[in-house]
Amino acid sequence: MGGQVTNTGLENKTTAYWQALDRAHHVHPFTNHAELAAQGVRVITRAEGVYLWDSDGNRLLDGLAGLWSVNVGYGRKEIADAAYRQLLDLPYYNTFFQSTNPPAVELAAKLAEITPGSLKHVFFANSGSEANDSVVKIVRYYWNLCGRPEKKTIIGRRHGYHGVTLAAASLSGLSFMHPQADLPLPGFEHVDAPYWFDHEGDMDPDAFGLHAARALEEKILALGPDRVAAFIGEPIQGAGGVIVPPASYWPEVQRICAKYDVLLISDEVICGFGRTGAWFGCETLGFTPDLMTIAKGVSSSYVPLSAVLLGERVADVLSAADDEFAHGFTYSGHPVACAVALENIRILEHEGIVDSVRHKTGPYLQARLRELADHPLVGEVRGVGMIGAIELAADKASRTRFDPDLKLGVRCRDHCIEKGVIVRAVRDIMVLAPPLIVTEEQIDRIVETAQSALDTVARDLQQAA
Repeated sequence: MGGQVTNTGLENKTTAYWQALDRAHHVHPFTNHAELAAQGVRVITRAEGVYLWDSDGNRLLDGLAGLWSVNVGYGRKEIADAAYRQLLDLPYYNTFFQSTNPPAVELAAKLAEITPGSLKHVFFANSGSEANDSVVKIVRYYWNLCGRPEKKTIIGRRHGYHGVTLAAASLSGLSFMHPQADLPLPGFEHVDAPYWFDHEGDMDPDAFGLHAARALEEKILALGPDRVAAFIGEPIQGAGGVIVPPASYWPEVQRICAKYDVLLISDEVICGFGRTGAWFGCETLGFTPDLMTIAKGVSSSYVPLSAVLLGERVADVLSAADDEFAHGFTYSGHPVACAVALENIRILEHEGIVDSVRHKTGPYLQARLRELADHPLVGEVRGVGMIGAIELAADKASRTRFDPDLKLGVRCRDHCIEKGVIVRAVRDIMVLAPPLIVTEEQIDRIVETAQSALDTVARDLQQAA
């Protein structure tokens, strides 16, 4: 392609052209813009299956599924057709003023069918951040309606990620996000994550799971149960470094929440829609929440869509309030987004993709990744289903990390991208979450490229010593 693309409307425009425009006008999320301006942005122009192409014609295997989210892979004509049909029939109408549209109604019913427990009521939003911001308001409103307005504090976890709005970032336990906006807001607290390798690598995992869960109980007691409204967590913490809790952790968390009358929220933005080998991560990890937030995989990110799922306990109180629910978005229940999500879920069901992750490709990915556990740079390999992490450590036995200034995770990531495989670096962790349709052959390429990155960085360290 020689620096050009052939997409309709984009002919004769070069990488340099887009980089110059981007540098002049585009503010990127989570980006050091001085660094970006110096090196130039990567311009992605098309995609199909698990592959992306950039504006220079390079093909990249997308080992992160966009942003943990393109579950059914790229280029699904069925989804494009569903969007097109809906755009012709009803491109938009709001769900305010006692109005609705057929795709929103049908998607709400479908979500009620596939979600666990009593999560049968759906509020639609547009992003995971909006869903988690909304769940904060719903929780506070619920306790106000219950006549317990003092129950306001929501507890999250360190390394947790729930979004970037003021409330969602306050829920999040990624501390680097907080100083720029003077966060967290009042009413948000955090406890340690169930990060076995980081905290208690010498403790039996199940014993550590109970230990980590009881940090929540200690926090509830310290704050006072009458002040604690809810606990929120990702079944598996994604952006915080793919932190997989021991099997004992989530059932103990659920017991503690029930004991102290604390609502339990499962943030399924990353784990939902098949990534863990079940429809939702809470099913894999063995707990049933009172509320659930979803996004990403609900539409495979073909269009923005998110939602809050309410269990009967919360929904019944809100429904009986005889009071206007003073919350909503222009695009809540957008008909095109809902039509896309319905087709996306149909594909997941019809092609047996979730079952394949559970029984075939997920176990294969986990087995291949664990072949890297003995590498001298690797402290731990962990993951579930179609999500994995390779954590680097200077000494595996003592769990001693490398000097962060070496940026070994970033160096491994960059090597993988140079070799045509996209992975993510979180601290000194290589993180991956490919589309759920990835084949065993493509998994082999991801793992072999990660191995090459580890070997290259190890050689560089030896030469620098």
